Amino acid sequence: MKGEEQFPVLGISAFQGDQQDASNFLYHEIRGERRIEKPHKHDFFVFLLVESGNGIHAIDFIDYPVAPYQIHLLFPGQVHKWEFNRQMVAYQLMITRPFFETFSDALQFPFALYQHHPVIDLAEESFRKLLYEFRSIQQELAQTPVSWEIVHLRSRLIAQLIIREAESRFDDLLVYKARPALQQYHALIDLHYKNQKSVAFYASQLNISPNYLNILCKRHLHIPAMFLIQHRVVLEAKRQLQASGKSIKEIAFDLGFNDLSYFSNFFKSQTGISPRLFREQL
Repeated sequence: MKGEEQFPVLGISAFQGDQQDASNFLYHEIRGERRIEKPHKHDFFVFLLVESGNGIHAIDFIDYPVAPYQIHLLFPGQVHKWEFNRQMVAYQLMITRPFFETFSDALQFPFALYQHHPVIDLAEESFRKLLYEFRSIQQELAQTPVSWEIVHLRSRLIAQLIIREAESRFDDLLVYKARPALQQYHALIDLHYKNQKSVAFYASQLNISPNYLNILCKRHLHIPAMFLIQHRVVLEAKRQLQASGKSIKEIAFDLGFNDLSYFSNFFKSQTGISPRLFREQL
C-alpha cells in the first residue's frame, strides 16, 4: 500500500559526488529535463537559482510554476518534488544545517516565514548578482584548500540579497519587521506546536494577553491567532503522511494527540478529508 512506502529523508552526502572536501556545502548545476517522481525531504537547505526553462516545483503540497529569474528556498523537513523541461538551466547550493546557521541571521526572519514564500521572482539585475555569487562559491569550492571564510561571507551576501528581494515583494514580511511580537509568535509555534496548541501558552511566552495576541494577528495578518497553530500542525501532519512510513496513529501521537479519532476529526475539519484518504490519494 502507498501509505506503507518509506520516502527517504536525504542527507547532503547523497549528492556529494567528487566534492570530497565540501561535505557541508555543495554546488550543482541542473541542465535539461529533470523529474523527481517520489516526494522526499532533505535534512539540509537548498537555494535553487533558475536561469531558464519551465516546470513545476511542488513544495509542501503547493505547485509553484518554475520560470526564468527565480530563487527557490527549500528548508529541512519540507516535502518537495519537481518536473523541469529540457530548457532548464539552474544552479543549486546545498547547505547543511550547522553551516547554514553560521550565516542564517542574515535572513532576519524565522525560517517559518520564508516557508510561506519559497519562490521569489527576481529582477534581471538581482539574478545576475546572485549568479555571480553562486559561481564565485563554485570556484572557491574547487580550490585546495577551500577557504570556508570566503564561502561563509559570500553565503551571507546571498542571504542579504534574497531578503531584499523578498521584502520588496511580500508585504507580510514588512508587517513582521514592524511587529516583532508576530515574528516571535511564528518562531515559538515552530518550536512548540507539537506539545502546545493554545494561544494562551504563546501569549504567556510573549508577555502579552491572549486577547492582544489575537488582535495583533487579526489586525495585521487578517487571521485569528489560533489559525497559525492549527496550520502548522496540519502542515506537519501532511508532511508525515506523505513522506514517512509511520502509521496514522504514530503520526497523531508524534503531533501531541493521544486519541486517534480526535486527530482524524481535527485533520478533516482543517482539510476536508481524512488522514487516511489524504495518504491514499497521493
